[in-house]
Amino acid sequence: MNLSWLPKVDKLMLLMEQQSTETLCPPLLLAAAREAVDQMRAEGMSGALPPMGQEQAFTIGLERTEALYREKSAPSLRRVLNATGIVLHTNLGRAVLADAAVDAVAEVAQSYSNLEMDLQTGRRSSRYDHVRALLCLLTGAEDALVVNNNAAAMLLALDTLGAGGEAIVSRGELVEIGGSFRIPDILEKTGVALREVGCTNRTRLADYERAITEQTKLLVKVHPSNFSQTGFVEEVSPADLAALGSAREIPVLYDLGSGSLYPLAAEGVGSEPVVAQMVESGVDVLCFSGDKLLGGPQAGILLGKRSYIGQMKQNPLTRALRIDKFTLAALEATLRLYLEPDLARCQVPTLDLILETPKRLQEKAELLAESLAATGLCRVEIIAGQSEVGGGSLPGVQLPTSLVCVEPHGGSASALLSGLRQRRPAVLGYIREERAVFDPRTLCAEELQEAADAIVEVLEGLEA
Repeated sequence: MNLSWLPKVDKLMLLMEQQSTETLCPPLLLAAAREAVDQMRAEGMSGALPPMGQEQAFTIGLERTEALYREKSAPSLRRVLNATGIVLHTNLGRAVLADAAVDAVAEVAQSYSNLEMDLQTGRRSSRYDHVRALLCLLTGAEDALVVNNNAAAMLLALDTLGAGGEAIVSRGELVEIGGSFRIPDILEKTGVALREVGCTNRTRLADYERAITEQTKLLVKVHPSNFSQTGFVEEVSPADLAALGSAREIPVLYDLGSGSLYPLAAEGVGSEPVVAQMVESGVDVLCFSGDKLLGGPQAGILLGKRSYIGQMKQNPLTRALRIDKFTLAALEATLRLYLEPDLARCQVPTLDLILETPKRLQEKAELLAESLAATGLCRVEIIAGQSEVGGGSLPGVQLPTSLVCVEPHGGSASALLSGLRQRRPAVLGYIREERAVFDPRTLCAEELQEAADAIVEVLEGLEA
C-alpha cells in the first residue's frame, strides 16, 4: 500500500516550533509528532483515511500533533469538579482535605521539616510521634500507628499478631474491601490460617469459643462498613468478642473500615459507631481508613493496646508501609480540627458535605439552574433526589438533595457529559432518563459558577 503522502515527523516538529509563541518541550513534541503520524499510517492502511496530497496530509498531521502536544503537556492527575453527589468518590480521590490540611502540606513541601527529629534534644525521633498523641487523645487508645492505607493496616496487624497460627473470623464478615482485595486473601498472604465460624447471616459467641484451639493466635472482627445485612441476622459485639479474647489471652483485631471520629448517627445520618466507642469496647487492636469518614488523607490508622502496637512498630513491614511527610502533615492538621467537634463539623469538607442542609442544597441547585436556563441552550429542571456518601462508607444511607437535570437543545446528554470530561477542570455528572444530572452537594460555593460556565461552553459547542 502506497503511504508516501504521510507527513515527515521532523517537518511537523519544525513547523510546530516555528509557529509556537512559547518554547516547546522537545521530548513531548517528538512523541506527539510520532503518534500523529502513527495514527495516520494506521488509518491509511485500514482505509479510514483515503490517499491524499502531501499538503492536505501535512495539514492534518499538524493539527493532530498540536492537539496531542497539548494533551501530553497537561498534567495527567488534575482537578475535577464533582457534581455526582458522591461525597467520598473513590475514583475521584475520596475525601477533600480541609484548608488547614492543605496549608500544612504546602508548608512542609516548601521547606525541610522535623519529620524524624526531636527539635528539643536534636536527636532522631519517630515520624509517628506527630500524630500518635493526637490519636490517643481523641480515641482513648493506649497507642497508635499509621501506615499508608487500611488494607496495609490489616496486613501489618495480621502479620504481626497471627503469623504461623490461625485467625478466627465470622463467615458473614469475610468481605471484599474494594479493588478485588478480600479479607481471606490478605490472611493467606500473611501466612495466617483462616478458621471460619458461624453462617453467612448469623454468628454467635459460642461459635468462636468452640473454634479456639492451641493454634489460635487471633480473633478477627470486620465491621460491615461497605455493605449491610438485614432480616434474620446476628453478629457478636466487639465488647463480647473482646471479653472472650481477654479470657483466653488471645488478641482481638477489629477492622472498623471507614472509621468516624464524629457522631454522625447523633445527627440522624446512618448508624456508624464512633471510633472512641469501639476502643472503649475493649478490643486489643482496631484499624480504619483516614480518607473516608475521617475526611483526611489516604492512611491506615491502627489503634490499640501498647504492647500490640509496639510489636507492629518493630515489624520490618512497617518500614515498607510507612507514610510520608505530606500524609503526616495533612493527617495531623485534620486531627487537630477534631479536638473541637464543632470546628470539625464545619471545616472538614467530608462532614460539611454529608451534613449539608436541604435548604442550602436547594439554594445551590437554583443558582446553577438559573445560570444554565438563562442561556436558552437547554431545558433545566430541579427535582428531589438522593446523594450517596460513597467510598464504601455508610452503606444504604441516602442523603436528600436537589438535582439539576439538563436536557440540551442541541446534542444529547451523553455528548454533554463527554464534553465536560474533556475540559480542564473536568466536570462530572451522570445520566438519568436521558438527561444530564448535576448534584450540587459536592460542589462548593466557589465551584458552582465554574461548573455553570463549563456546562454552558459545552452546550454552545453542541449547538454549533
